[in-house]
Amino acid sequence: MTREAGKTGRGPVTGRRAVLFGGLGLVTAAAVAGREEIARAWWLLPGTSRPRVEGALDHAGANWTAASPANWRLADRPEDYRVDRIVVHVTQGGFESSVNAFKNPWHKASAHYIVRQDGHVEQMVRELDVAYHAGNRSMNERSVGIEHVGFVDRPKDFTDAMYASSARLAADICRRYGIPADREHLIAHSEVPGADHTDPGPLWNWDRYLTLIRAELTAVPGGTSQARPS
Repeated sequence: MTREAGKTGRGPVTGRRAVLFGGLGLVTAAAVAGREEIARAWWLLPGTSRPRVEGALDHAGANWTAASPANWRLADRPEDYRVDRIVVHVTQGGFESSVNAFKNPWHKASAHYIVRQDGHVEQMVRELDVAYHAGNRSMNERSVGIEHVGFVDRPKDFTDAMYASSARLAADICRRYGIPADREHLIAHSEVPGADHTDPGPLWNWDRYLTLIRAELTAVPGGTSQARPS
C-alpha cells in the first residue's frame, strides 16, 4: 500500500480511475484507428455518394458514354465488393442499339463495356460500380461485364480486331484486380447461375481469347493499364 493510499483510503478508487482512463485510452486509440476507415466509407451512408469525375475511364483508349443510372448501382469496388470475375456477353444487336438500350432507364440492364467489330471500346459504367449485366446479384457485384457487338450464330461478327481489343481490355481488368486468366474467372453469360441467356454461344473461341489475354499479361504494359481514377 502506498503512503497516499494509506492516508486517504482511496487506493482502490485510484485503481478504478486508472482502469477507467486506461479504457478510455483504448477507445480513443480505436477511434483514431477507425477514422481512416470512416473517412473512406462516408459516401456509403444513405443519402450520400462518392465524388465522381464525369467521363473518367478505367481502360485507356475507351470512349465514354454514360448508361442510365437506373441500369447500374453506385458502389466502391473492390473495397466493398471483391472483383474476381469477367462475364463475356454478345449483344444480339448492333452497336448503336446496344448503347441506346443501356442509356434507356426502362431497359434495366447495362454492362461496363461494349466492344465493336473494329476493336472500338465503349465504357458505359465505371468498374467501381455494379452494372446490371449478369442477371444474378452476386455475380453483378463481383464481376465486370464486357459486351461484344454481334449475334451468337454469326461467326463473322467475331473479328480479329474484336478479339484483340477485348483481350487487351480483359488483361487490363485482370491485372488491376489480380484475376487469373482462366475459364473459372472468365465466364460466359450463359454460365452465370440462374441465367436464361445463351451468349456468347458456341462460336466464341475461348482458347483463342484466353491465349490473347495471357499474351497481354506477360507482355510489357504498353499503356493499356492505368490506375483507377476517382
